[in-house]
Amino acid sequence: MNRTAALTLIATIVTASFPALARDERLMFPVGAALGTAAAQEKLDRGVKLYFGEQKHPKPVANLGEWATNKKTNAFNKSDQEACEWVFLSAVLELQERARKQGGDAVINIKSNYKNTETNSNTEYMCGAGNIMAGVALKGTVVKLGAK
Repeated sequence: MNRTAALTLIATIVTASFPALARDERLMFPVGAALGTAAAQEKLDRGVKLYFGEQKHPKPVANLGEWATNKKTNAFNKSDQEACEWVFLSAVLELQERARKQGGDAVINIKSNYKNTETNSNTEYMCGAGNIMAGVALKGTVVKLGAK
């Protein structure tokens, strides 16, 4: 077999094996654990409150719109939970930034929206975990709260 044919055969075998290596699991992790990490404690804006799912919150005086995030991170050489907590924090920080830009002080009704599949939970978020990437998509309503 000549060299070109051998290289073509090898490339075909390697390429055909990629789907077998692909992984896209939808995992649920606790919101509290992710918000309790050292990174979250350092980076979260205490002036923009977060309410997940149907958590009770003060009555909003202004609804500033629903906003979505879709974040990805490198998951190589990390546990699924470690990668998911990191990308979850990134998504939450984006929601807080949007609230600040809109003049809000809270994001309510935060739910997972991974691959446009909504998951509404007070205590958990959905993360897509693969071999090399992890992703979290969130939706929430930015509001200005009334009396606290």
